[in-house]
Amino acid sequence: MVVVSKREILVEWGHCDPAGIVFNPRFFEWFDAATAGLFAHVGLPKPRLIERFGLIGIPLVETQARFILPSRFGDKITIESSIVIFKRSSFEVEHKLFNAGALATEGRETRVWAGRHPEDPTRMKSKPIPEEVIALFKGN
Repeated sequence: MVVVSKREILVEWGHCDPAGIVFNPRFFEWFDAATAGLFAHVGLPKPRLIERFGLIGIPLVETQARFILPSRFGDKITIESSIVIFKRSSFEVEHKLFNAGALATEGRETRVWAGRHPEDPTRMKSKPIPEEVIALFKGN
């Protein structure tokens, strides 16, 4: 069972370009918030992640999106997010944005589980993702 988190957004005027269509960078902002929401959904909001696992964060190292249908001012959209691949110290998040029930945008992020570098605490270093975290997302 894959854990899916849902986030609803009302498209506001400030999300849009002069044509009233969502300005592309907003999608990546929403995807970032949806990833944080996905962790909160399994009981690991960012403050707990940082405290419990000694993380600096889960920095984004790659992202992409495919824009299928426009989203406009006043639309109510839903983003469904899930982690589709776990590797040793990275994971991939898939986002599907629906507008009026139709798939409007697909997004994907690759993120790294990162802590402080043991030899230089001003730097980051990837860390293995704990099995207990992976288990939460697999519904175990």
